[in-house]
Amino acid sequence: MNPTSLAPEELRRYARQLVLPEVGLAGQERLRAGRVLVVGAGGLGSPVALYLAAAGVGTLGLVEFDRLEPSNLHRQVLYGQSDIGHPKLEAATARLLDLNPHLRLEPHALRLDAASARRVITEYDLVVDGSDNFPTRYAVNDACVAAGKPCVHGAVLRFSGQVSVFAPGGPCYRCLFPEPPAAGLVPSCEEGGVLGAIPGVIGTLQATEALKLLLGVGEPLIGRLLLFDGLAGRFRELRAARDPACPACGEGAHPESLAAVEDTCAPAPRVGSGPDPEEIDVLPEDVAGWRASGRPVLLLDVRTPAEHALARIEGSTLLPLQELPARWRELDPEEPIVVYCHFGPRSRAAVEFLRQQGLRQVWNLAGGIDAWSDAVDPAVPRY
Repeated sequence: MNPTSLAPEELRRYARQLVLPEVGLAGQERLRAGRVLVVGAGGLGSPVALYLAAAGVGTLGLVEFDRLEPSNLHRQVLYGQSDIGHPKLEAATARLLDLNPHLRLEPHALRLDAASARRVITEYDLVVDGSDNFPTRYAVNDACVAAGKPCVHGAVLRFSGQVSVFAPGGPCYRCLFPEPPAAGLVPSCEEGGVLGAIPGVIGTLQATEALKLLLGVGEPLIGRLLLFDGLAGRFRELRAARDPACPACGEGAHPESLAAVEDTCAPAPRVGSGPDPEEIDVLPEDVAGWRASGRPVLLLDVRTPAEHALARIEGSTLLPLQELPARWRELDPEEPIVVYCHFGPRSRAAVEFLRQQGLRQVWNLAGGIDAWSDAVDPAVPRY
């Protein structure tokens, strides 16, 4: 290859990478010719996009539709304080082009579904999935299978994460996870929390896998699911095989016609405006009305003590969800109870448990404490 195909400024920029035998001038040219789609510019997409741009990947497609919130900043390192309230795509574009002006950035301001995923993904060599919800993960997987594109998967929650590569000939996401978990079983990062550095670890591993695929070097994580336990400081690996009966990549499968997956992280509430035992959820405004009228009602907080210290509804009682099985008898079965958490999944689980124990006057606060802050008492801080 002609050594002058890279500009002098590029030779200086990538000098520490060019000296690697696995990269060299030919490898750097492959990176510059590469087209990578990054789905999501959040906790995972931030380190992925930064490291791919810095490494000299020529074209990055970036899928993002959200605006930056203060709670994003502890893990979404693409952004700064001045970006709060602005579209993430705008801020990400400015940051990435400042990092590497040789980058070509293709923004996609949309939420991927089955149709848009199929349309967008065909334009790229590979996809890095940094999404945080099951509908998008399954849509990306199915579109990648249909288009024959590799997908670098990553997911995080609390202190742990996982990485794999789903590529033609190997297992796909549906081979490992044929169906999404039952509603409410797996909390989102908003509900379950995540240590800010964990997406940095997983996203950096995703970027490494993408670079290996573009360079054609090393052993990609095809057929392997790498699990990271941040609390223990330990990695472990699970082997995965392609499922011949997989609805996406199995024999005779038609991934392009698979039905969309519903979001199961936060189940849709069934909202009741009054104390109806047949209802599960009640609106914050209705609960506020009960209290204002003098109706006795216990507000039961099933979050952690740390969350209760951050924000709480005045007059509520803390009983963490994990303690509920041992302490539910402390509750008065004759007293109406409204259970709340941050957004709803934990409190709905608590309501279902308490009703199974015979307590009938128990309801879930729809939308959790954030909904209470929005609808009833803005003095209760959102977090």
